[in-house]
Amino acid sequence: MPPLFAEFDWFNLGQQTINGLQFGALVALIALGYTMVYGIVELINFAHGDLFMLGCFLALTVCGWFGLADATVADAPLWKLAVTVGLAVVLVPLFCAALNVGVDRMVYRPLRTAPKLAPLVSAIGVSFVFMNVGLFWGGSQSVDFPKVLEASEAHVLGDPPPSAATAGDPTEQKKTRNLLGPNSKLEITSRHLLVFGVTVPLMIALTLFVKRTTTGRAMRAVAQNPAAARLMGINTDRVIAITFAIGGALAGFGSVVYTLTINSVNYQMGFQNGLYAFTAAVLGGIGNIPGAVLGGLVIGLVRSLGSAYIGETWSGALIFVVLIVILVFRPTGLLGSRVREKV
Repeated sequence: MPPLFAEFDWFNLGQQTINGLQFGALVALIALGYTMVYGIVELINFAHGDLFMLGCFLALTVCGWFGLADATVADAPLWKLAVTVGLAVVLVPLFCAALNVGVDRMVYRPLRTAPKLAPLVSAIGVSFVFMNVGLFWGGSQSVDFPKVLEASEAHVLGDPPPSAATAGDPTEQKKTRNLLGPNSKLEITSRHLLVFGVTVPLMIALTLFVKRTTTGRAMRAVAQNPAAARLMGINTDRVIAITFAIGGALAGFGSVVYTLTINSVNYQMGFQNGLYAFTAAVLGGIGNIPGAVLGGLVIGLVRSLGSAYIGETWSGALIFVVLIVILVFRPTGLLGSRVREKV
């Protein structure tokens, strides 16, 4: 083997790839909501990222209801951890869906026939409103989400969980079970499996819903020609409300998965993650459900590999360089299709 390849750390490349796919799947969860709304009403809902942020704060609040915090989660019984996660999985998507539908009803629906710039500016305004709600709700500093996943894993596998006294110790926090074995140079944990175990089934279910159900066919009809769909007896406002509800619920699921795997929440997280999600939707072909997932995975890989081999400072810029290069050759995105504009 040539010296150049002999010195290269292939295990680090593999680990960065795994981490990038995990982050990309998280971005894809948020991007699915972006692409759903744009595909129906052609609205770039810039408030979607901050809706995701509010969902994260609600998940944190649910943990507070059960007295879970960094110092107490290790000693919490398994039933309390299971009930907390189960309640968050139910409440957070419902909250985000209801809030998204409410914003559509009060802000976007009156602007449905207005010039395209009006709802776009309104979406930016809603984003700032949500951000300030998050500031009031959680404060200006980052808040650590209790490590519910690690504590649950310790209970299920019979490992002694770290005590409350050592829960704040960085060396204790870093101890996670490697599913490939303690001696493996590559690490795959329950965090990685959780993200893919949620993202892939949701993408499949959403694709089948849009293609096979009556409501899905109505969505496609409204996306293709709202006026013609209305003449055919389709309640376009109801279809759009359902779309916003599904998009909000997807943001809610993303919030729960994000808090369980990243364990850090702050009121500004919606902007950056929303920007990544919007970029993923454009990269994959906005309006295309599998394209949003593919775009998220590409962004995750570029971010992870860029941080490892170029530097954290340049990873954000590298994502947009890749976006520009791809759009130069594929203006409709990786899986987008060119649609003739009817006159």
